[in-house]
Amino acid sequence: MDASPKLTARQQQIFDLVRQSIEETGAPPTRAEIAAELGFKSANAAEEHLQALARKGVIELVGGTSRGIRLPGAALKALNRAREMRESMRETLRDSLSSDAQFALPIPGLAQLTLPLVGRVAAGAPILAQEHIEQQYSVEPSLFARKPDYLLRVRGQSMRDVGIMDGDLLAVQKCAEAKNGQIVVARIGDEVTVKRFRKERQHITLLPENPDFQPIVVTGDEPFAIEGLAVGLIRNQF
Repeated sequence: MDASPKLTARQQQIFDLVRQSIEETGAPPTRAEIAAELGFKSANAAEEHLQALARKGVIELVGGTSRGIRLPGAALKALNRAREMRESMRETLRDSLSSDAQFALPIPGLAQLTLPLVGRVAAGAPILAQEHIEQQYSVEPSLFARKPDYLLRVRGQSMRDVGIMDGDLLAVQKCAEAKNGQIVVARIGDEVTVKRFRKERQHITLLPENPDFQPIVVTGDEPFAIEGLAVGLIRNQF
């Protein structure tokens, strides 16, 4: 098999989407998610491209599951190493958190990034309004996968199964758009919530990571905005 098979532009786009989904969420996209992301009329169109990628050896397809897409050996190992490194940095950050207003760093002068901590968000007010900010944390920016703009205090257990617990401080990068599978801070009407994002043809679904909670379906009739992407986590143990 050619070590570097030539892909069409569309095949490359789908392969990049699969690789990014595995890297960012730990799971490949479904055929329906690929179709929604790339504007296909049906999941069958996504399946045809996936079959072509499998014939070229850049992915492996597993029957019997909606997410039965795998990366072969070397590519998967590289993604796993990168993900493990990010998780290790997040664990270091969680374990080192102090109860003080400033994050305690082992070497003076390393703190380069000061982040506001957002508590409860009042209805209709911007998320970074001054009255929402409880305090400031200084952190080392390299501990995050992407540069965050603020910390949000998590309320509730709807994201428990991905390790996001009540009282945690979620590092958030401000943005107005998200890709399927990413964990977002979203505003629905006057409520702010943390959920996994999925865009479908006629609506948006916000998925919990706890079977005790139901998905939130957002239609075009409801005020909706993405406030940011989750890029890290601090566990407040005090």
